[in-house]
Amino acid sequence: MKSTGILDSVRHTLGVPRPSSPSDSRSTGTRPLALVYRGPTQEDQDCADTVIALLAGGPWGLDVRAVGPEGELPLSKDALARARLYAQPGGGDLSPAYQELKPHKKAVRHFVKHGGSYLGFCLGGYLAGSDEGFGLLSGEVGQYIETPGATVHNEENTLVEVVWRGRPRTVFFQDGPYFSPDSGPDTTVLATYTNDRVAALVTSYGAGRVAVVGPHPEATDDWFEDPPLPVQHTHDLALDFAGTVLNP
Repeated sequence: MKSTGILDSVRHTLGVPRPSSPSDSRSTGTRPLALVYRGPTQEDQDCADTVIALLAGGPWGLDVRAVGPEGELPLSKDALARARLYAQPGGGDLSPAYQELKPHKKAVRHFVKHGGSYLGFCLGGYLAGSDEGFGLLSGEVGQYIETPGATVHNEENTLVEVVWRGRPRTVFFQDGPYFSPDSGPDTTVLATYTNDRVAALVTSYGAGRVAVVGPHPEATDDWFEDPPLPVQHTHDLALDFAGTVLNP
């Protein structure tokens, strides 16, 4: 079931208008289209709805649509062909999410390879990998909590310390991945965990761009309520992250 009430609340909080109808600017091409996945294996639709609100409220003038079984549009090659960006939010476990998305693997890879942009938040970062994922990253993707020197050791909602573009920040975290990218001129590390594992990066895949992040810089205040955690305002990091593939 779509959590439209939650999404409307998030939009209201951020001052974001509702997305336009299928007969408006998407068909006339006046605004670039961004697609955000919503599916039944996502345990909490807040993840998708917060990414929708983030992209709709950003400075990029996007027409943002939810795609997938719980979205307003199907995830398809045709939908991706009209889009500038595809975002894969967090929420849920990797294996069932991959089985749900596996039929779309070829279409997503084709979209990015031919110039599209991919944003992966937490689970979406795992799904960018090659093991159970779209195969958009050539390096290793794994659980941060299993790495030597990790400051988090369980899968519960918590906070994690990262260094984002040289500055220490505290970010919402729930069993997010780390990345071991191949070094190269097309790869930029945006953030590292305190044990120097990569927490966020942007790289290329074919003619397209791929940005992935392990923690949740997009988290809004309500995410910190259960269990009670000190609220961290990291919207600037979320905008920076999305901007790595959206800013010209």
